[in-house]
Amino acid sequence: MRTLLAALAVTTMLIGPSQAAGIYPLDRATILAGSPFDFKAEFAGTVKPEDVRVTVNGQDYKGVFGKDVEFVASEKGKDNKDLGSAVLLRGLTLSVPGSYKVEVSAGGQSRSVTWDVFGTAATPKAKNIIFLLGDGLTVANRTGARIMSKGMTEGKANGRLAMDDLDHMAFIGTSSTDAIATDSANTMSAYMTGHKTAVNALGVYADRTPASLDDPRVETIAEALRRTGKKSIGVVSTAEIEDATPAAVVSHTRKRADKAEIVGMFYDVKPEIILGGGSAYFLPKSTTGSKRKDDKDYIQLFKDAGYTLATDKDSLAAASGTNTGKILGLFHTGNMDVALDRNLLKKGTVGKFPNQPGLVDMTQSALDQLSKNPEGFFLMVEAASVDKMSHAQDGERSLYETIEFDKAVGVAREFAKTHPDTLIVVTGDHTHSMSVIGTIDDSKPGTDMREKVGIYAEAGFTNYEDKDGDGYPDKIDPSKRLAVVYGNYPDHYETFSPKLDGPYEPAIQNEKKEYVANPAYKDVPGAVFVQGNIPRNNDSTAHAVDDVVLQATGPGAEGFKGYLEESDVYRVLADAFALGASGAQKAQMQ
Repeated sequence: MRTLLAALAVTTMLIGPSQAAGIYPLDRATILAGSPFDFKAEFAGTVKPEDVRVTVNGQDYKGVFGKDVEFVASEKGKDNKDLGSAVLLRGLTLSVPGSYKVEVSAGGQSRSVTWDVFGTAATPKAKNIIFLLGDGLTVANRTGARIMSKGMTEGKANGRLAMDDLDHMAFIGTSSTDAIATDSANTMSAYMTGHKTAVNALGVYADRTPASLDDPRVETIAEALRRTGKKSIGVVSTAEIEDATPAAVVSHTRKRADKAEIVGMFYDVKPEIILGGGSAYFLPKSTTGSKRKDDKDYIQLFKDAGYTLATDKDSLAAASGTNTGKILGLFHTGNMDVALDRNLLKKGTVGKFPNQPGLVDMTQSALDQLSKNPEGFFLMVEAASVDKMSHAQDGERSLYETIEFDKAVGVAREFAKTHPDTLIVVTGDHTHSMSVIGTIDDSKPGTDMREKVGIYAEAGFTNYEDKDGDGYPDKIDPSKRLAVVYGNYPDHYETFSPKLDGPYEPAIQNEKKEYVANPAYKDVPGAVFVQGNIPRNNDSTAHAVDDVVLQATGPGAEGFKGYLEESDVYRVLADAFALGASGAQKAQMQ
């Protein structure tokens, strides 16, 4: 039987004038043993059901799948266009690890894919996992945050970030199934499911049909935890909680913009701790500020399910002192304000939401609650605006966010000191083209800001100060500061100065719906017009294709080494929790 199940593939091979459109999961997919997933094969044009042949290792699929596939005579596209026939099987599981080969053919068409079904150790290595993600976190973010926060003397950092000393490291490939470039949805989805997918997709393989909620699903880590045990789950983000990264922990949609539906998916899984922004999608449409199109009141539904509601820093502290074990914290109608504005400048929407907790507060509250579960927990923590501020070429805000993120890493490390059975993972989901190239020195004569940029020996060192010892620079605009640049951008005016009046908006739309340099910055002394190098329909920097750095410590961290795909990271997480242990193995453990 093991030999028989040693390969499952559907070949990408053309027989005749037409070709099968797609097989899901895709070729080289990695699938956790026992984890439910949807199988789908699409055909180009209409085929007859009696002509469809699906084999596993050369024998009929039913002997392995144990279920019959559903035949779809004609899938419809936009404007009711016929896309062709398909076969579909929802909720398929493969319990025996191995390399599986499936062949699908009909009407002169044939394709094959190979899947690697993997198991895990029978005994968990870790009781808890804390997965901390800086969205868009680059090496430049780490370097700049260290210099800004700790300082540097004679070429050596005056201190270390909390993430610097995690003892295992890997480079992580971020590309999506449909492009080398990527977004936060499919990248985080790969981390949380073990399956790579297309840009904008979460917990699904993106098929050809236009509907966003019917695509072939794969199991998320939160669903795997609900299926296999009694661990608690926490999701913390400084973005809307329905945004791509936090959504990837629980959701299934081809379109990350399905935020109202994603709230429902959170409710289906019910993570014990949910902290972030995005309350507008929890409120019924009759409530002022709601972004829902129905009358569902998810705040009330969560409260009815035993959750304590927190809406600001004070109520979060109060909720953390309760014994409900469940907290829904919604601290902004949209994305939460960034640390620089909350802590120092009081810009953005801080006036409207003056008492937002920071990422450190939320991480600590989550750990205080989740650690009460003797079975352990999985906690995902996202510093969302490391990315959002890089999109706006607002380097100072992005670096300030990185410092806050690192402080959350410090909270996790302190927790692990008394809970050594905790695996800590720190990474990004994708990179930006950010670089720290030197310094900007306002003491240089003249108003030409370009001439104030120092490179090589002319760069010298910055003069940030942290007199109050909180780890943040007392001023974001000292006279000698970091020179942060980006490698891709729209047309804009480079001012070479921090954006103290609010987050930077480099480009705005003209009457042709093209993005042009924002004239608000044209007359800033020393501003330089910079010709864009990305398409004119983009208003901000784009993600870079560079690998991200992952660091980890704790039981199971030895699995992170060399080069890994993001989907490989899930395999290490699953092994740490023994999510792929067979029923027989678990019985032996008990």
